Amino acid sequence: MSVESIPEQTISLSKTPSGDLAIWIFIMAELLVFAIFFISYAFTRSNHVEMFNSAQLTLDRNIALVNTRSLISSSYFAVRAVAAMRENNARHCFNWLIAALLMGLIFLLAKSFEYADHYAHGINMRTNEFYMFYFSLTFFHFLHVVMGMVILSANAIKTRAGNYSAENYTGLETGTNYWHMVDIVWIILFPLIYVMR
Repeated sequence: MSVESIPEQTISLSKTPSGDLAIWIFIMAELLVFAIFFISYAFTRSNHVEMFNSAQLTLDRNIALVNTRSLISSSYFAVRAVAAMRENNARHCFNWLIAALLMGLIFLLAKSFEYADHYAHGINMRTNEFYMFYFSLTFFHFLHVVMGMVILSANAIKTRAGNYSAENYTGLETGTNYWHMVDIVWIILFPLIYVMR
């Protein structure tokens, strides 16, 4: 099939990113803050390699893998929600949003269990430099997950109320874009804190 035979609408590219432009500015600012955290972590780790490596071994990678799978699954469900709304299927969109929220809830519960286990063993931000970064980075991300779930919940409520349609779903895209940012940050956090030595 030649390019000429493809309908024009299928090969035209959007000139603006999906969702509200303001959320992209906010996402870039948030990613910059996380980048500063990551650089500080890497710099401090280079000066305390043995201590960081030994402290890292006390982390539960199985819980971290559950968290990783939960957020990746949740992002996929959010994508499916937007796709359903593009097809004007509000019921499927709502169901995908609920699935995304459930995966987010699994993340929060697993992370809370992990925090509780650390505190039960007397580990906190003052234990050493590694745990100062561990708690700072992961709890900052935890708060972003909570915020993302609030946004997705609002999207689900609006979807249920019929406020979105195939012609008007910018708010839905905006919310899912933020949720993808939360997922991307965790995909960087997971290997950085739990795996890289």
